[in-house]
Amino acid sequence: MSTLVAGVDSSTQSTKVIVCDAETGDVVREGRAAHPDSTEVDPALWWAAFEAATSGGLLDGVEAISVAGQQHGMVTLDEHREVVRPALLWNDTRSAASAQELVSELGGPQAWADATGTVPIASITVTKLRWLARHEPDRAARVREVLLPHDWLTAKIVGGGDLTGVRLVTDRGDASGTGYWSSREERYRTDLLELGFGRALALPDVAGPAEAAGRTPSGVLVGPGTGDNMGAALGLGLGPGDIVVSLGTSGTVFGVSERPTADASGFVAGFADATGRYLPLVCTLNAARVLTSMAAMLGTDLVGLERLALSAEPGAGGLSLLPYLDGERTPDLPDATGTLGGLTRLNSTPENLARAAVEGMLCGLADGLDALREHGVPVGRVLLIGGAARSLAVQEVAAGLFGAPVEVPSAGEYVALGAARQAAWALATSSEADGATSELPTWTRPTSPLTTRGGWAPGVRSTYRRLREQVHGI
Repeated sequence: MSTLVAGVDSSTQSTKVIVCDAETGDVVREGRAAHPDSTEVDPALWWAAFEAATSGGLLDGVEAISVAGQQHGMVTLDEHREVVRPALLWNDTRSAASAQELVSELGGPQAWADATGTVPIASITVTKLRWLARHEPDRAARVREVLLPHDWLTAKIVGGGDLTGVRLVTDRGDASGTGYWSSREERYRTDLLELGFGRALALPDVAGPAEAAGRTPSGVLVGPGTGDNMGAALGLGLGPGDIVVSLGTSGTVFGVSERPTADASGFVAGFADATGRYLPLVCTLNAARVLTSMAAMLGTDLVGLERLALSAEPGAGGLSLLPYLDGERTPDLPDATGTLGGLTRLNSTPENLARAAVEGMLCGLADGLDALREHGVPVGRVLLIGGAARSLAVQEVAAGLFGAPVEVPSAGEYVALGAARQAAWALATSSEADGATSELPTWTRPTSPLTTRGGWAPGVRSTYRRLREQVHGI
C-alpha cells in the first residue's frame, strides 16, 4: 500500500491541496477553495479555505503534510495568539514610504543587501511592521508575535485549529523574505526587526529543511513548510542552470544558486531556498491579471485574447505596454500606472493591443532573467509555469524573448507539489536513526520544449526599454 503525503499551496487567490504517493509524487487526490481578492485578509479565511479544500475525506490515509504559502505577508498575534488585524499581503503597497525610510535609516540599499540579501520594498514584511507601528499604534501595542502566512497555517494544522501551546515554526526560505533574516549569516537580524517595529517581537523557530514542525492531534507529521516560490522550486526539482518564470498573480523569475546574492539595486532578492541552497529571485507585481484586464478592455475572454495576440506580428506594430496596472515592485514603482506607448492610427487594432499586453508582461520578466545572469546565476533553460503559461500566445512570445531554451512542464500545481515533496522528505527523515536527514525524494515531471520565430526580440525589448525610460527615467 502506498504511503500518502499532502502539500498545501496557500496562495493569494486560493488554497490548493494535493495528495501524492510519497515515492513517485503521483497525484492521487486534490481539492481547492477560493480566497477573497484583496491585499489584506483575515487569516481565519485561509483556515476556512483549508478546511473546505480538504473536506470529504481528502486527507484520509495521509501521513505527512506541508504548507507552501504566499511570501512576505504580515500576520500579527497578541498575547493570547489571537490575530490583531487582517494580514497585510505581499501585494499591499501602503508601506512604500516605510520601505524608503528603512532603507535610508540603515545607511542605504547596499547596507540592506549586505545585511539580509534583499533591499526592502513595500512587499517585504519589515516595511509592513513599520507601517503598522506608525499608522495603527493601538493595534501595534497589542502585537507580541509576527508570523508569515505559511507559518500561521502550519501552526493551525499542528494544533488542529488551536494555536495554544503550539511551537511556531518557519523555514529559511520564507524567513529570507521578511527583511529581518540574513541569508548569508543564516540567522534572524532582530536589530532590523526592532528598527522596523520599534521593539522586539517573538519570532517562529527556523526549522531545518526536513525537520518536522510537529504532529496534528491525529498524528499526521507536519513539515516545516516554505514560501510559494521555494515550494515551486521543490516541485519542479530545480537544479543548477534551471530558471523558472512563473506567471500567476505576480510574475517571478528565479533559479537555484550555491551562494547568496546581494543586489544593491534591489532588482534581485537574495532569498534562501527550502533545501539549504539559495534562490535569487526577481518579482514583478503584474502578470496574469494584465491579460485578464486587457481581455476585458477588448470585450473578450482569455481565449479571445490569445487568438488576437497570435494574429498580430511580433512587435505589435510598434505598440509597447508598461503593464504597471497595480503599481510595480520591480522596478520599485508602487504608485505607477500602466502606459501604452507608440499608438498610431495604423497600429490601433485589437490584435496589436492583445499582442502588446503579452509582450509587455513578459518584457519585465526578461529583464529579470538578465539580472540573474548579471549576478552569476547560470541560465541553461527556462521552465514556464503558472496559469498564464498555458496560453499559446504567451508561450510563443516567451520562447522568442528569453534568450534561452524554454520548456513548459506538464500541467500541475507545482507549489503544492513542492510542499508535498517536502512532507515526504520530512516523513522519511523522521524515521532515520540518530537525527540523520534522509535524501530528498526524486520526483520527475515531463516538459515540452518550445520553438519560435527568431530575430524579433531585440526590437521589442528596446522599444519597451525606451518607453520605460521616457515615462519613469529608468
